[in-house]
Amino acid sequence: MGMRVVEQVAVLSPCEKAGLDPERLEQLFARLGPQEGENVVCRAMEELACRLGHADRLFTQGDWPEMRKCTRALGRIAEQIGMSGLSRISRDVVQCIDDGDGVALSATLARMVRMGESSLYALWDLQDLSV
Repeated sequence: MGMRVVEQVAVLSPCEKAGLDPERLEQLFARLGPQEGENVVCRAMEELACRLGHADRLFTQGDWPEMRKCTRALGRIAEQIGMSGLSRISRDVVQCIDDGDGVALSATLARMVRMGESSLYALWDLQDLSV
């Protein structure tokens, strides 16, 4: 009599809900005006997309000091335009770098990238609605 082994593999599809703070955006637009506010937000979105990719490359290269600088800057930019979730996770990534915990860093970086992408899409959609 043979034994039958049945393997079950769970495929996880993590989904990060964008943590946007609309009040922060409203304050930014109230302070700068609609045109300049939109310019600032568009530049910030471009910079965030660039830094997300750069942080991932730095991780692959093992360049923790540069990755830390890149991630800290990313968090400051995210905070300025109301991406509170992304800003918070960027601080977690920096903490993993400071702790020297490569496994946690890998997982937290992946989370930051997911949150960054969903936040950028949400902000893009929000801008489309306001036009």
